[in-house]
Amino acid sequence: MAIILGIDPGSRITGYGVIRQVGRQLEYLGSGCIRTSCDDIPGRLHQIYAGVTEVITQFRPDDFAIEEVFMGKNANSALKLGQARGSAIVAAVNAQIPVSEYAARLIKQAVVGKGSADKVQVQHMVCHMLKLPGKPQADAADALAVAICHAHTHKTLVAMAGQASGSKRGRYR
Repeated sequence: MAIILGIDPGSRITGYGVIRQVGRQLEYLGSGCIRTSCDDIPGRLHQIYAGVTEVITQFRPDDFAIEEVFMGKNANSALKLGQARGSAIVAAVNAQIPVSEYAARLIKQAVVGKGSADKVQVQHMVCHMLKLPGKPQADAADALAVAICHAHTHKTLVAMAGQASGSKRGRYR
């Protein structure tokens, strides 16, 4: 059994999703968004760190999974996204939770079956896989998708290794 916290980072809205994995079963525990209200980046980063720390305190996850930064056309946006990711990662590392990172295409592949899936498809499959009664907000659904991707990837690594504990490769401590 493992509790997994997935994070969809953003400098204005950071989505989070928490699931419990018991064998092949995934159970929804909670999700939501950390909305920043500051105009300056340092204030936003502090709010992201505090929000992720609060979620960690509430759910006590065993694993922390986060979407990697993708390089778009706007370097400034990518930089802000990287800073938001860093704030969330520091919260996990301070709580001594192993951190895993996943590319957006891999997350979509794990949840929808194709790496080019759109947000609506991801949202729909997250609802279906976790048997949710309604659609979570898009950022929270993306964070749940990160957690689901981690659960599937971790399970596969354990099976490939043929042992009880999975590979620690790609994780921070």
